Amino acid sequence: MFVFANQPSLANQFIAELRDVSVQKDRLRFRRNLERLGELMAYEISKTLPYHNVNVQTSLGVAETQLPLRQPVLATILRAGLPFHQGFLNYFDQADNAFAGAFRGYVVGEDNFEIAMDYISCTDLSGKTLVLTDPMLATGRSLEKVYHALLRYGIPAQTHVAAVIASPEGVKFVQSRMPECHLWLGAVDDHLNEHFYIVPGLGDAGDLAFGEKV
Repeated sequence: MFVFANQPSLANQFIAELRDVSVQKDRLRFRRNLERLGELMAYEISKTLPYHNVNVQTSLGVAETQLPLRQPVLATILRAGLPFHQGFLNYFDQADNAFAGAFRGYVVGEDNFEIAMDYISCTDLSGKTLVLTDPMLATGRSLEKVYHALLRYGIPAQTHVAAVIASPEGVKFVQSRMPECHLWLGAVDDHLNEHFYIVPGLGDAGDLAFGEKV
């Protein structure tokens, strides 16, 4: 598990602005900060991919370099994941993409709820590297449901899960239900409250990026 907040970097500035209630009023900046964190995480994940040696013809000669053997498949959960996903797509700019619509459905008892999923679009995942992104890793149940739904399209050779803010409960859940996945997190916060929101967190990422739902 890689946590950006555990080391000094510009990622901490972007996370701080995402949390700041005064900066959050600027939706464009909020989306851009999600995008920038996606770019930083894409760069770090790129170091784990398989590479091959190639020769590049320049106007003066031939340069030897290493390029990724193949692009990963980028998957995200609508709608909050879109700006974060775009950051990954800025760097893995030839990647295939997958999208899923998953959200908190009806409440089951006082301390539980169902995850509803009403849309999924995916390419063949067999033997590929899958990068599954969602800004907020709260309970982890949406991620887990989407991940196992994606496996109907093939078993990836490697899976990375990326989130900006995570709860300890969500991390534990994902590690227990998806032990084969590599976690990349901006920060791990204190706890989930009674409404299953991360504390201190940053609020509802989807609402802050795109406006409140009705």
